[in-house]
Amino acid sequence: MTITQSNIQLHDMRFYAYHGVMEQEQKVGAYFLIDLEVETNFSYAMQSDVLSGTINYADLYEIVKREMAEPSRLMEQVAGRIAKAIFSEHSSVQSIRLKIVKENPPIGADCRGAGLEIFYKQ
Repeated sequence: MTITQSNIQLHDMRFYAYHGVMEQEQKVGAYFLIDLEVETNFSYAMQSDVLSGTINYADLYEIVKREMAEPSRLMEQVAGRIAKAIFSEHSSVQSIRLKIVKENPPIGADCRGAGLEIFYKQ
């Protein structure tokens, strides 16, 4: 049996943060939903049942939480910071898929969310 790809996933992480171009967004804040998928080889963890053979998803959550706590005007910058931190702190990461959605954005439309999705490769 050969593994061709293995991913750690975190879905619908929800944070209250102060990201936005408009002054009101920076003062009032909004909820953001984040999906994260990190490609890494965890075949050793599958065989050994030891955490050191994979990436602890709690560590990934803490990186996202830390970067979401730092206000930015653009979600694109937040996404870049999250990816840079993950690659920096986890050398076994091969790629990252990241989706960030701002709930109820102030765009004058009936819209549950607006956001971005990006794929990074090491």
